[in-house]
Amino acid sequence: MILDRLPLALRRWTFWLCVLAVLVLALLPARTPLPSTGWDKTNHALAFFVMAVLGRWAYPRAMAALLCGLFAYGGLIELLQSFTPDRSSEWGDWLADCVGLALAWCALWLAGRNLCRRG
Repeated sequence: MILDRLPLALRRWTFWLCVLAVLVLALLPARTPLPSTGWDKTNHALAFFVMAVLGRWAYPRAMAALLCGLFAYGGLIELLQSFTPDRSSEWGDWLADCVGLALAWCALWLAGRNLCRRG
């Protein structure tokens, strides 16, 4: 893949910048206009899908730890949102995060499987 050709340090910086961007977007006041898919749950799933894919390319040998860390990160975001005046914490949001992680795992597994068949 083209991302595999990028230097590892750049892939890791990209992953961590994405993680930080998700945290900032999650804690901004709700009245702030934000990029959206049109539905809050798909926003969550997409964000965690992207973080999982970027994380896989940043840390290729640590998929299980990555997914567990992102799962905990989703919970941390919901916890932090419960302390903000303009945001609320929802179990459904954390579930949507997990759906994004599961979809990323499946997509990465299928992509890896297809690469093995070709190679």
